[in-house]
Amino acid sequence: MKLDPLKMKGWQIAEAAEAKMPTVRKFAAEIGLEEEELIPYGHQLGKVDYQRVLRRLEGAPAGKYVDVTAITPTPLGEGKTTTTLGLVEGLGALGKRAVGAIRQPSSGPTFNVKGSAGGGGLAQCIPLTPLSIRLTGDIDSITNAHNLAMVALTSRMQHERNYDDTRLAKSGLRRLDVDPARVQIKWAMDFAAQALRNIVIGRGGPRDGFEMESGFQITVSSEIMAILAVARDLADLRARLAKMVVAYSRSGKEVTTADLGVDGAMTAWMVDALNPNLLRTLEGQPVFVHAGPFANIAIGQSSIIADRVGTRLGEYHVTESGFAADIGYEKFWNLKCRFSGLTPDAVVIVATVRALKMHGGGPAVRPGVPLPEEYTKENLGLVEKGCENLLAHVEIVRKSGVRPVVCLNGFYTDTKAEIAAVRRISENAGAKFAVSQHWLEGGRGAREIAEAVIAACTEKNHFKFLYGLETPLRQRIELIAKEVYGADGVTYSEVALKKARAYEADPEAAKLGTCMVKSHLSLSHDPNVKGRPKGWTLPVRDILVYKGAGFIVPVAGDITLMPGTASDPAFRRVDVDLKTGRVTGLF
Repeated sequence: MKLDPLKMKGWQIAEAAEAKMPTVRKFAAEIGLEEEELIPYGHQLGKVDYQRVLRRLEGAPAGKYVDVTAITPTPLGEGKTTTTLGLVEGLGALGKRAVGAIRQPSSGPTFNVKGSAGGGGLAQCIPLTPLSIRLTGDIDSITNAHNLAMVALTSRMQHERNYDDTRLAKSGLRRLDVDPARVQIKWAMDFAAQALRNIVIGRGGPRDGFEMESGFQITVSSEIMAILAVARDLADLRARLAKMVVAYSRSGKEVTTADLGVDGAMTAWMVDALNPNLLRTLEGQPVFVHAGPFANIAIGQSSIIADRVGTRLGEYHVTESGFAADIGYEKFWNLKCRFSGLTPDAVVIVATVRALKMHGGGPAVRPGVPLPEEYTKENLGLVEKGCENLLAHVEIVRKSGVRPVVCLNGFYTDTKAEIAAVRRISENAGAKFAVSQHWLEGGRGAREIAEAVIAACTEKNHFKFLYGLETPLRQRIELIAKEVYGADGVTYSEVALKKARAYEADPEAAKLGTCMVKSHLSLSHDPNVKGRPKGWTLPVRDILVYKGAGFIVPVAGDITLMPGTASDPAFRRVDVDLKTGRVTGLF
């Protein structure tokens, strides 16, 4: 059967390709894994024992390391995961041994508006159904480990309220005196459930828990997901989980998972999750799926472990950073690379004519609503004006010391004149440029971007961090705001300013990285401001601490850790064929 994305839905393409897939055991052998390095999960996918692979390949030369980021997206997304997978296929079409790494889709967007984030057209990650629903249970493990910390905290608060010090001591406990107004985490669920953002728990009597305000956050925003992304091995994971600050005492002292005695049990939930998941592209290249999305509220990177394995197995390893260069690449640059010791040989910035037109002043783009005609007819004025946003992202990557490759993710409505304008503006800014038709043609359509990336990897770059760890927190925030976002400066709420001063005075906190939280829909904190905003300041309203992950987390603008489900969610179209058990309707 010919796979035609113009006539077939994404799940139909995936289903047809999966019917011809070799077993995961055969596939693992084909890509150079030894039998004991594969942990099968059924016939089509598995996990990789990263420790065995890294030990065996310790002295092997490392492959070229490529990061894929993007311009500021429309609410529809601009195909960054699709481009990542298309690039891997394109490198394969050129005879290169290529490996990909993407983040595991969250059930929130999968069953809401965005879909499963497994690529699309002829640039997909398969098998699609397990990728989209549960996979091997990593997110479930994070949910359980996170909620176990909440169980430990809330039960401890109940017992401390009900028991005197003598009875606590008999149970092997000491009084932590947790301040219910300073609990730092919420319960976790991996759906977009706005009704659970703010709740009251512990209603009833003394045996029913500790009554207080609480809520839910989406699982992929959990600090445990960030820890999975940056941990180097099990010992590192265990040490990081023990440092998680879950609350503060009434005297202001940190209360960690180690204080609650739950860090070991949380680690037990995470042992299997530390091994990256092995899937593949439609054209048979390996793809590691590990760690989670949402770079606007999290680190939003595929895992360091997946990248360490991928750079040993492949001549080229292509990893993905969440959202645009101002968020995803900035965190890749200043956090992930600092933690991993890996630095990129090339950086790809994904753009679409659709997004450029929006940034050039085009009408609002809304999910589930047909695009206005400005997006389907030639309009050079909108494209050229919108390239101001593209240039901002080109400059962000260049500030890291790497020459970017702009990849125009081609749509059939793009005209030759529009493409030529983006090429001219990109190359005049010092970037390489390529058009890719991977969605329509797979690896064959991605040869141009693959060739551009290969050429970029031969160039010497001068990678450097934006700030050193000795840089004070507020100075770091100002550097990111000015040099990356283009702000004129930073303002702080009273709460944020108080916390900033406290963290700057704490020698341990001063060494942590800085993981910004802001809107992904604008270079600014305001999702409604498109293009390249000028004359604005970044308002930091709060600052959180993720000591386990190793971050200080400044929060800019109105950001929630629990998204909401839209009025026309994707779950309405997902169903099961009752004769075969095959899931239909995923995209």
